[in-house]
Amino acid sequence: MASIPSISQSQLFLKKPQFISTPKTSISITPISKPTKSLNLFVSKSKKMVVVVAAAGTAAAEEKSKKRYPGEGKGFVEEMRFVAMKLHTKDQAKEGEKEAQEKPLPKWEPTIDGYLKFLVDSKLVYDTLEKIVDKADYPEYAEFRNTGLERAESLAKDLAWFKEQGHSIPEPSSPGLNYSAYVEELSKKDPQAFICHFYNTYFAHSAGGRMIGKKVAEKVLNGKELEFYKWDGDLSQLLQNVRDKLNKVAENWTREEKNHCLEETEKSFKFSGEILRLILS
Repeated sequence: MASIPSISQSQLFLKKPQFISTPKTSISITPISKPTKSLNLFVSKSKKMVVVVAAAGTAAAEEKSKKRYPGEGKGFVEEMRFVAMKLHTKDQAKEGEKEAQEKPLPKWEPTIDGYLKFLVDSKLVYDTLEKIVDKADYPEYAEFRNTGLERAESLAKDLAWFKEQGHSIPEPSSPGLNYSAYVEELSKKDPQAFICHFYNTYFAHSAGGRMIGKKVAEKVLNGKELEFYKWDGDLSQLLQNVRDKLNKVAENWTREEKNHCLEETEKSFKFSGEILRLILS
């Protein structure tokens, strides 16, 4: 075995210990008195980004406020007409968007009894509308008095004629009673929604209503034209006069009130459609 050199006790204690010194790392901190060019660039870009985002938000808000609704440029009546047309099918109107019914409609076979029910319920609705504008719970309703489009008196003459021919005149049925009650209640608290029903009732009758009346007359009345489908004066001018009044009234509405009026269109179609179907009952 290899021998280990011996170290004397005196050598052990007399020899000075040796320490290894670790060199200190010097850290120099230089204060930044001014932002560097790169920092300036970052701050500049950040400011630009804030400005751009703010500008974009403002532009979006302005764009929303300037949003144009279909027909708006021609007046509010055109907006109402556009919404009404969308509720037709493509077969009914070129602007129609509503899906055609999957089930075919029943064969067009109107009857005298069904037609009388339709006329009676229609008269009830027109009576109600005309009383509402005469009473005018809201000042704007008064604009629609004596427009020349009134139909209640003409319907009274038609029903009197049917009675003279020996027909029994029925009492108003649920479709007419329901619609009449609805518009009367609506007129007391919601003028924008009421105006929607007023417009659709009178203007629809002057267009599609006349075509339906002609078809029914050919089927069950030997072509006789009822007073319901006659107007004193030029109908197109009467309609234009009412359009002007409607546009004038709507000028005082907010965009939200106009939209509320438009949203009532589908309900107007629902009620009038139920009365129309009486012809085939």
